[in-house]
Amino acid sequence: MADHHTHGEMDTTEQEKTYDSFIWFVSRGTIAIIVFLIFLALVGA
Repeated sequence: MADHHTHGEMDTTEQEKTYDSFIWFVSRGTIAIIVFLIFLALVGA
């Protein structure tokens, strides 16, 4: 583990990339589910 003695000194680049990927995945998944539900409503399944 790295030694961090000063607040705000840690490199958070990887955490930010992971968070951005997570938000992208969740938003696209939500859109896909909504589109699928609309499709089911229109088809009448």
